[in-house]
Amino acid sequence: MPPQLRISAKNVAMLALPDVCRRCFWLKMRLGFKAPFAIFPGIFSSIDSYSKRVIHAFIDAHGKLPPWLSDMNDVVGYVEPPHYSKFNFLHKELNVLLTGMPDAIFVRRGGAYVIADYKTARFTDAQDALRPAYEVQLNVYGVIAQRLRMPDVSGLALIYLEPCTEPAGGCANRCRDGGFDLAFTGHVVPIRLAPNRIEDLLRQARDLYGLSLPPAGLKDCRNCVLVDSLAGFATNRTRRKAARGVAND
Repeated sequence: MPPQLRISAKNVAMLALPDVCRRCFWLKMRLGFKAPFAIFPGIFSSIDSYSKRVIHAFIDAHGKLPPWLSDMNDVVGYVEPPHYSKFNFLHKELNVLLTGMPDAIFVRRGGAYVIADYKTARFTDAQDALRPAYEVQLNVYGVIAQRLRMPDVSGLALIYLEPCTEPAGGCANRCRDGGFDLAFTGHVVPIRLAPNRIEDLLRQARDLYGLSLPPAGLKDCRNCVLVDSLAGFATNRTRRKAARGVAND
């Protein structure tokens, strides 16, 4: 049995991108998906958390979703998404532990679930380029829910929260004591249920993880260039130090 590979829905979904670099993916797996020097701004997590509280409060008060989420029909409630330590399943054949933590799980009349993810971003073509990964990520959540024998998942959705940096009526009325208000416009994108894709992506991840050396990278991959530059700098510095040590002897 090969060593267990633990991988999140978000990370395995990156293999679905048409321009994925398998060398970079191999390196990320070997680093536990903790890229050096990477700093993710915490403000986005704060916005996602606040968005969830706002939407949940509206459902608690009115028994339905806000009007701008009305495309998701028949939603009458929600459940708190389980922590990734509980929302996971082990693919025993591959020895892959697949984990995840959805942003939102809504409950439809009749009990079926709609799983959604919030994206704090402008609703642009640049986001469309990431759509294949987002679709897989949500479908992984659906597969995990199925394996955990949760209620049927009848829908998936991306919920874009786009900052209104040019609000109607201008900016003067946005100021208040201690700061100013920033509004968001919501866009709902339904995602097709396609759980059958997940098995192949897990096998790809398992095969890549089993390689002792990284595969060839994508041509003109910017990250590969940066990695090689970093490795070259470190190697040359070590050689210079070694050469100085010989000279001192």
